[in-house]
This record gives sequence, C-alpha cells and structure tokens, in this order.
Amino acid sequence: MILDVNATRMELMRLKKRLGVARRGHKLLKDKQDELMRRFFALIERSKGLRKEVEDELQEALAGFVVARGLMSELVTATSLALPKVSGSVQVETKQVMNLKVPRLSVELQGNALAYGLASTPPELDLAVEGFRSVLPRLLELAELEKSIGMLARELERTRQRVNALEHKLIPDLTETIRYISLKLGERERGTLSRLMKVKEILEEQRGY
Repeated sequence: MILDVNATRMELMRLKKRLGVARRGHKLLKDKQDELMRRFFALIERSKGLRKEVEDELQEALAGFVVARGLMSELVTATSLALPKVSGSVQVETKQVMNLKVPRLSVELQGNALAYGLASTPPELDLAVEGFRSVLPRLLELAELEKSIGMLARELERTRQRVNALEHKLIPDLTETIRYISLKLGERERGTLSRLMKVKEILEEQRGY
C-alpha cells in the first residue's frame, strides 16, 4: 500500500532513511526471534526431563507412604506426622534471559524430617518422608523452568508479530511508496525537461537560428 505522503525529494530521502532503519530493525528482531526459539526449545527439553524425574520421585515416595500407612495404625500415623519437623523458606530472585527477567527460585530447609518415634514406625515411612523432602528443591526448579518457558513463549509471540509487521507491512509499504515517488519525480523531471526544450526551440526560432 502506498503511504499518504507528499511526492517530494525531501520525502523520498526521509522514506529511504526510514526503510533502512526498518530493514536493520527487522534483521535484529529476526536474530532475536531465532535466539528466543533456540532457548525456548532448550528449556522445553530440560523441563520434560526434569518433570519425568520429579514425577517418578513423587510416585515412589507416595507408594512408600501408602505401604507405610497400611502397616501403621491411624493413631500412630497421626501422632508421627502431627507436627511439622522441617521448616523452610523460598528465595525468589531474577536472572536475565535476553531482555527478560525470569524467576530464580531456591529453598532452604531446616530441621530433621525423621524426628518422630522411629521404633514405632516402619522404614517405609522414613523413605517416603525423606523422598518428599528431597524432591522439594527439584519441584521448585521445575516451577522456575515452566514459568520461564511461559515468559519466553509470550516474548517470542510479541517478537514474531513485530517481525511480521515489518516484513509483510511496513517494509513493503515503504518500498512501494519510494518506487511511486521516484516514478512521480521522474515524470516531473521529464515534463520539466520537455518544457525547457520547447522553450529553447521557441527562443531559437525567434532569434533566427
């Protein structure tokens, strides 16, 4: 589409400069899009592997707890697990990925998860409790990864839209407008030259050349 501008040399120079900026911006955004895509799929692969490991660990811990629960009375189970034996705090920081600040999570745990009467509980309970405790940092790592994937996906979509807007709208419109103005200026120059030649012929005829 031809832009609504005046067909002047000054406007032509301005549009050519704008076209150069648009092409450089398009290249930079395309490079950014490619890098975002690379990092996005790398995080997806990491997330898949980590999720499988976390699910396996949780399933193993839960299976152990089910077995332990079957070997204990309801009173012993309630007494053993009534009070929290471990306290923890989650630290939330950020790290830079491209131009994004993605979360960085870590956890600090204090206490002994097995601080209950070991003589009255089966070893399956110990393994289950320790399993749940040990998987917590990996759960946070998985949450960090999945949040980063979501942020990268949104940034990737915004970048893709900007690349497409430049590639399929602005750059073609500028190119078409520059061509149109160049043709218009060429027509004007040929018209002016034709008139000058006509004037010259008239003057020469008057002078008797």
